[in-house]
Amino acid sequence: MARPSRPLLSRAIIARAALELIDEEGPQALKMRSLAERLGVRGASLYHHVASKDDLLDAASELINEEIDLRPLQDPRWREGLAEYARGYRRVYLRYPNVIALVARRRVEAEQALRGYDALLAALVRAGCTPDRAAEAAAALDYLVLGSALETFAAGFTRAPDGYRPAHPALADSLESSDARPGGLAALDDRGFETGLRLLLDGLAAQLAP
Repeated sequence: MARPSRPLLSRAIIARAALELIDEEGPQALKMRSLAERLGVRGASLYHHVASKDDLLDAASELINEEIDLRPLQDPRWREGLAEYARGYRRVYLRYPNVIALVARRRVEAEQALRGYDALLAALVRAGCTPDRAAEAAAALDYLVLGSALETFAAGFTRAPDGYRPAHPALADSLESSDARPGGLAALDDRGFETGLRLLLDGLAAQLAP
């Protein structure tokens, strides 16, 4: 019998299946037994490729981080490069919102994640940050990107703007005004991210000013 053209299992195949399972059923669905059933194998087979659930999450994190484009961090125009990097970083995690709760508080061990943080910190130092300021700016960027990918501000308000009157007039006015902007309320989360990013970069630029 001819050998299969590719192995039935690999670390990457298992990690990709884990991401799909989390995306479809939520973080609580990630169990080794459920993953084995999804892949059509015995649970023990998974442990030839991943040592534990923690190791599996590292493998999943590696796949996600491989999608983040680090090239903008080489842009000599540090502000434009950081902005483009941040937008790309957010776009990736918007595709995996259910994973954020599992990976956001974990140790950073995946090689691609370490490479990404190293590239970000190097870009910030080249821009003029001291190493400690670079660490603070990188942390702030993480909070902004992951927080905005995890939480939707606009979708929390399910009534039409006028439905919040008269008890909450400021909320009604703000939602009504936001709805009149390009993209309406559906684009409020993106506009909020861009506002946060601009404020972060403005603050960083002020710190770097001679």
